[in-house]
Amino acid sequence: MLLCGGLFDIEVKEKEKAAFEEKVHRPGFWDNNETAQQVMRDIAERRQWIEAWQKIDKKCSELRELTELADSEEDGSLAEEMDREAKGLEKAVAELEFRKMLGGVNDEKNAILTIHPGAGGTESQDWAQMLMRMYLRWMERAGYQSDVLDLQDGDEAGIKSVSIEVTGPYAYGHLKAEAGVHRLVRISPFDANKRRHTSFASVFIYPEIDNAIEVDVDEKDLRIDTYRSSGAGGQHVNKTSSAIRITHIPTGIVVQCQNERSQHRNKEAAMKILFSRLYQMKMEEQEARLAKLESTKRDIAWGSQIRSYVFHPYNMVKDHRTDWETSNVSAVMDGDLDDFIHAYLLQHGSLDHA
Repeated sequence: MLLCGGLFDIEVKEKEKAAFEEKVHRPGFWDNNETAQQVMRDIAERRQWIEAWQKIDKKCSELRELTELADSEEDGSLAEEMDREAKGLEKAVAELEFRKMLGGVNDEKNAILTIHPGAGGTESQDWAQMLMRMYLRWMERAGYQSDVLDLQDGDEAGIKSVSIEVTGPYAYGHLKAEAGVHRLVRISPFDANKRRHTSFASVFIYPEIDNAIEVDVDEKDLRIDTYRSSGAGGQHVNKTSSAIRITHIPTGIVVQCQNERSQHRNKEAAMKILFSRLYQMKMEEQEARLAKLESTKRDIAWGSQIRSYVFHPYNMVKDHRTDWETSNVSAVMDGDLDDFIHAYLLQHGSLDHA
């Protein structure tokens, strides 16, 4: 089966799908629900690829037939229809080709996005909040569900940190393009002399893991502290010690959550963040592609920004990895990030690929 030019061998996907479907019919398949559900997800994922491929292949055949028919016509009446069909086919192929870039082992997972302001007090804390709004708007536009797991308000304005769970297909695959330091240049609204300021905030992206992924965490390696929530939150804030802080002693990783009224739910959310961070660390340590991962760590080192957002003396957002830029700053801050994400993924591919 050949698609115009071909993206990859669809027969491989069909064979993999058939192999997984064969497992479903084996005795005792449903005895292990977690394994069974994973197999069903594998079947569904391959079915989506096959169906998308088949639709494009069908469009290809129809366009060939239309071209042959147009060649026999003398009045050129089919030219407009051919142009419309060709553009539709080109778009469908481009979308499938882009989707192929999201083939890493973690790309299809949900994600946890965290934002931390850099040095600079109120300036950088305000910038961190602006980034939070930008990503929440992007999630809304992209059809992802967002859940703020932990939010620490700034002292005067902005935020000190935020952790957001992003739920939906390929959330991590898309958002991994955003990991790094983001730089803002603007006339500060907090400066009475209206001087230009530069602020930094760091964005980290972790794949959210499920219970089927093995990450060993010994209870004795955890220090769990409870404290009273702080900041805005209504009448329930500060009445009970429902906020949770978990320290993983061997690695020094500290996570916290105070958004829920229930201490139990805050602990669940904090553990979810901890497992994701430990899994990410495990992947970085064990993967043979250590050099690529190390270069990514250097990219997110403080001061080596991946993207600049300039509000003054001109308007520009530029990604320094891909050189993709736009002067429509307001659209970007309202969540229009797809061009930046696509440019990064198409240039760098997936770090999770072998």
